[in-house]
Amino acid sequence: MMRTVIFAKVSLAAVALVVLGSCSDSVTGATSFQSRYGVARTALESGNYDKARRAYTRLLQEEAGPLTPRLQLEYAHTELRSGNFQQAASLAAGLVASQKDEARAAALSVQGTAQHELGLRLLSEGKTAEGKAQLQAASAAFSEVLKQYSSLDPLGSMAGRRASIEARLKTL
Repeated sequence: MMRTVIFAKVSLAAVALVVLGSCSDSVTGATSFQSRYGVARTALESGNYDKARRAYTRLLQEEAGPLTPRLQLEYAHTELRSGNFQQAASLAAGLVASQKDEARAAALSVQGTAQHELGLRLLSEGKTAEGKAQLQAASAAFSEVLKQYSSLDPLGSMAGRRASIEARLKTL
């Protein structure tokens, strides 16, 4: 679980740098938006996932402009950390389909992590075929990120997770 947290934080930081680097402070209402974003982010970081979920939902209902994909990714991350793996994977998959480059890779990372955790849960429930399918999808997501954006895995947690998945798949 610690690897998941570290990996997720690194992924979100990478996306934040990409997205925020292209924004200016001249947006009307930026301070208010920043304040509400701070509430959402703090809730996510402190493990108050219900509050984070509500805050991100409100932010996404506003005009977030170029920050929308980042907020969607953080919302998916909220679902991941709260154990809603299917929802997290679904939200991240939407971003994978609509984003490019590092933003897509960060979404693939969240999607892969959610699919891995969902696969493990399904296997523990005796749902071997469904669990295996989720593990295979997670492995494919991580493989793509590691091949194209290895810089998003500076600590090797994603590579370690992928190796763990591959080892588990060999036993199924």
